Amino acid sequence: MEKFGFTLLKARFIDYDANDRSIAEFIYSKEPSFRVCIECGCCAATCTTGKYTRFSLRELNILMKRGENSLVRNKIRECMLCGKCTLVCPRGVNTRNVIALAREAYRKEQDNAV
Repeated sequence: MEKFGFTLLKARFIDYDANDRSIAEFIYSKEPSFRVCIECGCCAATCTTGKYTRFSLRELNILMKRGENSLVRNKIRECMLCGKCTLVCPRGVNTRNVIALAREAYRKEQDNAV
């Protein structure tokens, strides 16, 4: 059999039902506009931090809604809370408050773990 320079990988299975969506639920309860986010990417496109780092609010929103909190925990600190994302959001999501609430939720989670 001839090789073409690639191999097949095992299927990747992610059990999203087992993920912890408590951070997203906390944000939903305090900032209802988070529910209307359609992950269009306007926030990421205008982000000052995103221009100089790999920070993407769009990606973080998706990961929080999926319950993949471990990936978000460290990246959420990179946001400068400048508010450009809030100004360009076509759905009117208060993204600054979403970030602030996410930081609060992760802080509470860390305090409870200690």
